Amino acid sequence: MKGKKLKIGIYELTGCAGDALMILNCEKELPAIFQAVDIQSFLMAKSDNIDDELDVALVEGSVTTEKEVEELKDIRKRSKIVVALGLCATVGGIQARFQDPQKWQENFRQVYGETKMELPAVVSKPIDAYIKVDFYLPGCPISKEQFLNFFTRVVKGAPPESYPQPVCVSCKYKENDCLLKNGLFCLGPLTADGCGAVCPSHNLPCVGCWGPVQGGNWTSEFYLLQDKGFSREFIKKKMANFAGTKLSEFWKQFDRRD
Repeated sequence: MKGKKLKIGIYELTGCAGDALMILNCEKELPAIFQAVDIQSFLMAKSDNIDDELDVALVEGSVTTEKEVEELKDIRKRSKIVVALGLCATVGGIQARFQDPQKWQENFRQVYGETKMELPAVVSKPIDAYIKVDFYLPGCPISKEQFLNFFTRVVKGAPPESYPQPVCVSCKYKENDCLLKNGLFCLGPLTADGCGAVCPSHNLPCVGCWGPVQGGNWTSEFYLLQDKGFSREFIKKKMANFAGTKLSEFWKQFDRRD
């Protein structure tokens, strides 16, 4: 119905809640945001939250407990559109960087000992491991500008912007000197470009915090970095930091090949 406000819910699973905080960082725009749509649920911003039918659900954080699995499935059932918000939701986040359950159990005991608590589902996973996701907003965390761009598009009924090119494209536009060429460890060729190459523009190597770009040539980058003197283990850890679960199959095949 014309003039009817969109019903929106913003939810937080396992993570630092940085993406929800970045939405609140839109301080000047918040009154207009709350007037433009009907915010049904946003735990960080309001207390009168409602579990009702939604037009759009934004979910941040990775899925780590059985309770979160059920909560996520309920959100999907009630929502016309589900958006994975931030890197933890889109790829699993840093907590999902390695997927060996035995190693994970060992790390869990080292941190928590024999303390009894709600055990994770298995290991942390992105939300699309359990439900269908309609759109992805990567970033660790997302930026204010990114959220406002997304919000404007959704309110007008348009799909959000995608990020199909690597950070290197923005580096070329800005005529930045290539850090890889200068022997520095940089993940620009493998990282989705939503930041506009902000780190390389300040002579800081890209660490991959926007997650893997679609179609990135991980094998080529690996051997390039090896030729520049970086060890296999160092490269693997750096590549895994912000890739979450998305590289688990790559490393399995890569390790078998070598």
